[in-house]
Amino acid sequence: MQKLLTTAAACLLAAGLSLPAAAQDYPAQNIRIIVSFGPGGGSDIIGRIVAQRLQEKLGQNVVVENRAGAGGLLGNEVIANSPRDGYTLGVQTAGQIIASAMTKQVRFDAIEAFDWVGQIATAGLLIVVRPDSPYRDIKSLIDAAKSNPGKINFASPGYGATQHLAAELFKQVAGVSATQVQFRTSPEALAALLSNNVDVLFDTVTALLGQVESGQVRALAVTGKDRFPAVPNVPAAVESGMVPNYDVTTWYGLFGPKGMPKPAIAKLNKALNEMLEEPTIRDRLIKAGVLVKGSTPEEFRQFMADEFAKWTKVRVAAGLEQR
Repeated sequence: MQKLLTTAAACLLAAGLSLPAAAQDYPAQNIRIIVSFGPGGGSDIIGRIVAQRLQEKLGQNVVVENRAGAGGLLGNEVIANSPRDGYTLGVQTAGQIIASAMTKQVRFDAIEAFDWVGQIATAGLLIVVRPDSPYRDIKSLIDAAKSNPGKINFASPGYGATQHLAAELFKQVAGVSATQVQFRTSPEALAALLSNNVDVLFDTVTALLGQVESGQVRALAVTGKDRFPAVPNVPAAVESGMVPNYDVTTWYGLFGPKGMPKPAIAKLNKALNEMLEEPTIRDRLIKAGVLVKGSTPEEFRQFMADEFAKWTKVRVAAGLEQR
């Protein structure tokens, strides 16, 4: 009996000691980062910048895999159902959280199905009009919308997209009625604006920067609470005094399936925040149209929960149907 107890104790001790050793060895194989949208988009660009530097820092191959579909929910479902070993990660964006709030049947919990590694960056949205538009600033736009309820057309690329919800929140905060016109893509929405079929367009800085710089469109404001470095002369909408507390940014972060080893999360978060301090990486991200913003895993998880609650509230207030 004594021998059995001694053997059992030895086994338990060995099992306990193996956990730190396994944590120290992470990563011991290739890591894949799932991007829930197609190649060439913002999340794909950000994901590949992060993957390349993570590979260099961690000493293992980091491969980006595009799994587009259902507004980003297809890729998120793959991640939610992946092994919880730290070798399957994903790039999370505002679009995926909003898609979760806008979709009737989601087969995973938008927050609790995942472990949150850390935020990577934020990116602004622009409110633009044609150069010949009578709206010169946010005040004149809101005044016109109040004088002509429902007559002004706001365009955005895609039902339930970040741009769509940003416009809905703007209407709610400004207390105006305006007609939302949805297009499938950013180029289609921009073409409608330029051809005088809509009056105002909400879209990302990345999508509209070239047109703003060339004078094809006039930027009235950025939707975040602060000005955006890529367009420093464009005021934040809140500067008008007409939309207090209006603050909409899209963002990017790294996450994985719920139940990942805590040492792996800590190691990934440390590597991520270290790379975000590197001038070369910061420059690459800024050129991609985003602002660097790191976080702890706990901060990122709370941010996700806050974002989901925020956009759910906007959806309900706007009377938008879950699809």
